[in-house]
Formats: sequence, structure tokens, C-alpha cells
Amino acid sequence: MWLEARYLQLEIVRDALKRVFKTINNDGKFTVQKFNRDDVDIITREPIREGFLSLYRYRLRHRLFAGGWSPEFEREIMDRGHAVVVIPYDPERDCYVLLEQFRIGALDEADHYGASPWLLEFVAGMVDKPEETPEAVAARELDEEAGLIASHFYYALTYLSSPGGCTEKITIFVATVDSSQASKHGGLVTENEDIRVHVLPRAEVDELLAHGKINNAASVIGLQWMQLHRQRLLQWWQQNKV
Repeated sequence: MWLEARYLQLEIVRDALKRVFKTINNDGKFTVQKFNRDDVDIITREPIREGFLSLYRYRLRHRLFAGGWSPEFEREIMDRGHAVVVIPYDPERDCYVLLEQFRIGALDEADHYGASPWLLEFVAGMVDKPEETPEAVAARELDEEAGLIASHFYYALTYLSSPGGCTEKITIFVATVDSSQASKHGGLVTENEDIRVHVLPRAEVDELLAHGKINNAASVIGLQWMQLHRQRLLQWWQQNKV
């Protein structure tokens, strides 16, 4: 299943690379990034706070585009581990399964602009153990939060959520599901989760996205990925469904 999902993603990457190299050949302006990890010099790394959200202060320097090295400078960065997001999609009914739950990070938006801190979003969870695969996290969270088992998982993309101040990496999967089996509520009481589950037509979800009613970054990115790649995903699903 994982290899099948990776094959689908490789096709998408291959097509993207073709477009990139076409751009290079046409105008000659595109320059491949020449720097890597060896071009960063970490002088000190000091823990400020360690816990569920750990904070570290770095003193560092790096190479410059114009040549030479930057002066030494400090940056603080948060380490909260990595996460997996699952887009539960029912291709038979053309609908998504979304979750509604309270998010403390949305309180500031609520205080200043009157928005609700209860957000519409997709299934998500942290990678709890180093040996745990992203696909295993996806399956676990899909069951815990929406009461669903995927017929297939499709790897969509991996991205850095906020690299200016956080190490978090997010991996997104699309899970093909039978939405009629979704639970009405989900989450673990032991983790203080109180989740309401919604099954909504794809067209309605796209409208919510267009009008800013879905503003969780991972959900926005995931839905935009689906808008770009849904037809290819459906073709793959038709070929591989039991």
C-alpha cells in the first residue's frame, strides 16, 4: 500500500520536474539552490524549555549568496515533533469527512476578530515514537478521531509548517473511506479531545475553503492538493479498488 502511494506521488513529482526543467530550458533564469547543511555553522544550541513544546536558542552563521559568511546571530526555534494529516475522502459519494474541534491556537483570532476557536479540519496526529511510520499514525488517528478504516492510503506531500521558527514537518495522506461508517463524535477523553464529525459533499467543502471558513493551514494545503490531483487519484483508485 505504501509503495503504491509512493508510485502515485513519484508520477506527480516527475511531471513537476518536467515543468521545472522546461522553464530552465526556455529562459535560462532558474537557478538551483546551491547551499546545503554544510553551509550552516552551529556555534551553540541552548535549551530554553523542554517538554511537549521545546524551545531552543541557536547561535549560528551561514554562507551568503554574495560569498563569504554571515555575522554570528541568534534564533529561537520550537521543536514539537512531526505530525500526520489525513484527508478522508469517499470517492463513491464524492464527499469528505471533516472534524470540528476546539483549538487553543485560534483563541487570539477569536479575541480580536470574533472568529470561532472551533475549527473545521481534517484528521491529524503527532508521530509519538521514532519507529512509528507516518502511515501507521494515519491509520491510528483515522480510527480514533473519525471511527474509519481506509481502503487505501495515498501519500500526497510533506512540508515544513513554519520553518522560520518551528522544526515541525507535516505529512499529508488521502484516505479513501466509506463515509457512511464515520462516527458522529471522536477523539480520546484521555487527551481532552472533543470532536464532532461531519460528512460533507466535496463541492460544499470547496465553497467553505473559497470563503475562508476552513483556515487550518494543513487542511487548506490538503484541499488545494486535492483540487490539483483529484482526477489522477480517482483514476488510480478505479484501477486498484477491490
